[in-house]
Amino acid sequence: MLTKTVFDPEIAAAMVPAKKVRDPRLDFFRGMGMFIIFVAHVPYDEWALWIPARFGFSDATEIFVFLSGMASSIAFGRLFDREGLLVLTARIVHRIWQIYWAHICLFIAVATLMAVAGLKPDGSTYINSLNLDMFFQTPATLLPHLFTLTYVANYFDILPMYMVILALMPVMLLAERLHRALPFVLMAVLWGFTQAGLLLLPAEPWTTRTWFFNPFGWQLVFFTGFFIMRRTLPVPGLDRRLMAVAIAIVVATVPFAWYLVLDNVAFFNHAAASILALTDKSAFGILRYVHFLALAYIVTHAMGPGGHRLKGRLVDVMRKVGQQSLAVFITGMFTAQVLGIVLDRTDRSFLPTLAVNLAGFAILTATAYTVSWFKSAPWKSA
Repeated sequence: MLTKTVFDPEIAAAMVPAKKVRDPRLDFFRGMGMFIIFVAHVPYDEWALWIPARFGFSDATEIFVFLSGMASSIAFGRLFDREGLLVLTARIVHRIWQIYWAHICLFIAVATLMAVAGLKPDGSTYINSLNLDMFFQTPATLLPHLFTLTYVANYFDILPMYMVILALMPVMLLAERLHRALPFVLMAVLWGFTQAGLLLLPAEPWTTRTWFFNPFGWQLVFFTGFFIMRRTLPVPGLDRRLMAVAIAIVVATVPFAWYLVLDNVAFFNHAAASILALTDKSAFGILRYVHFLALAYIVTHAMGPGGHRLKGRLVDVMRKVGQQSLAVFITGMFTAQVLGIVLDRTDRSFLPTLAVNLAGFAILTATAYTVSWFKSAPWKSA
């Protein structure tokens, strides 16, 4: 005898496992990093005098790389746990492939923009402003180097770094499986070799210049975030003494980084010059790492447990931007140059600078919401 089954939506909903809530701090600060990186890349933008890099050793790049490591732990670390090395490697290759073509398209788009823009008001060329002269003089020679990443202009160096770090992920996860401490040994060894100048990647074939962002140095902050999210690396809880130390580190570094102090106090100017090897951005000097960890500890606990203090419409917008970081980053790098040209054609007084930066923020926000809409595949529901 057949019995009729009655479908109760409430019972069905209760049977579905609750979705784990994503920590809002991850996307919020990644979104904040996107806005800061945009401001930093608008040529001669006075707002760049007030970004974090002007007051400490670390800057928005550390934010981006660290949080990318945390996000990668969610996306790739769990995949490795579920499906194993082969599927993980395939997924990483697919992601690197996406980033690779994003890098190539960004270069071509910006190079084209510089060529079309022509001359700056001072008579110099926009091509020269990004040091692209050699590419336009010998494109047939440099195109193979562009596609093999042996020609990486300074403005286009973040994504190549990110690709190499992603390629290291299977090695780090296998090391973790062998022994919990092994990935940290590998991280330290790679970072140490970088400081010794033993792991360098060529950036252009006509000189000895190397990649500005050395991935073997920057992997240290990436995998710190990665293994924190996997809970392989424990995070200290809120402690007043540790908080005091972190605040002291952040405050103490300000005179060594703030241009107003460096330009007017000879002692700090000479001291900052003497520790350049420890604050080097290319190889990721150790003081950048210490400063970032101190700042991250302060901010993390200031947001409350689980980031519960991050609420409101502005927070939602920032999180949306952080969730679409690749598309926003590509758009921001191109838009920064467009708006720099706009400022050249007007002036850099208060109102034009305000308008340009707010316009840039609006474009980045619109990009995030547009990409999110496309990713939701609304045509399927239709």
